[in-house]
Amino acid sequence: MEPAEYDRMDAVEDRMWWYRAAHANMLDALLGSSPPPGSPLLDAGCGTGGLLRRLAAAAPDRLPVGIDIFEPAAATARGKSGCPVTVASANCLPFRDASLGTIFSVDVICHRNVDPATALAESRRCLIPGGSLIINVPAYQWMASFHDREVHNARRFDRAGLIRLLAGAGFTRVRTTYWNSILFPLMVLRRKLPTGNPSHSDVGEFSSLANSVFGGIMAAERAGLRLGLRYPFGGSLLAVATK
Repeated sequence: MEPAEYDRMDAVEDRMWWYRAAHANMLDALLGSSPPPGSPLLDAGCGTGGLLRRLAAAAPDRLPVGIDIFEPAAATARGKSGCPVTVASANCLPFRDASLGTIFSVDVICHRNVDPATALAESRRCLIPGGSLIINVPAYQWMASFHDREVHNARRFDRAGLIRLLAGAGFTRVRTTYWNSILFPLMVLRRKLPTGNPSHSDVGEFSSLANSVFGGIMAAERAGLRLGLRYPFGGSLLAVATK
C-alpha cells in the first residue's frame, strides 16, 4: 500500500466499522475451525497489527505471530499486539513445513506484489495436516476503483475463482461466503459513480453515528453467518480452507 494508507489503517482500525467486522468474522472462523491445541497461528500480511492484537487476546495459547512486507507497519504491529512480527512476503513465508495450525490472510493475495498461486501454496506448505487457512479478499473485479489503486490491489475475486485457486493449491473442504452484503449497494455507488479522483482509499474516520449504524448492520450479518447463512453477494469474500 501507499505509506499513507498504513498510517490511515493504524489510526482507525480499532474503530472503523469495516475493520471491526472483518476482524470479528476472522475470529468467528477461528472458533469454527478445529486446529490441534496449542498449534501456532500466523497473520500473514498483518499490516499495523489490529487483527493480530485481537488474536493475541482471544488465543494467547496459540502463540500468534505476524509478517508484513513493510517494515514501519511491522514495527507498529509489534508494539500494538505484543507479538513477534517479521518483515517478509506472503510469497515466501519464513516458516518450516507443517509448522502452523492456522494462517490468516486479510486482503493480501489481491495485492499487486503478491502472486496468489504462490502465496496459497506457501500457506499450505506451512500448515500442519488439518490446519486451516482463513482468508478474506475483496469481491468482484468489476468493482475495481480508486480505492484499489491506493491500497495497491491488482485483482478482486468471485467465489468460483477463489475456490479454483484454493483447490489448485491443494486445499480441501473449502467453505465460502460473501459478506458486507446489506451495504453493498452503497459501496457500488461510492466506488463506481463519478466523483472526481479521490487521492486516498475509503479507509478513514467515520462519525460515531456512522460507525454505530454500519457496525450494527455488520453485527446483524455476522449473526446470520453464525447461524449458518451464506450470503450470495457482497463487497468481500471470506473462505476457510483445510489442508
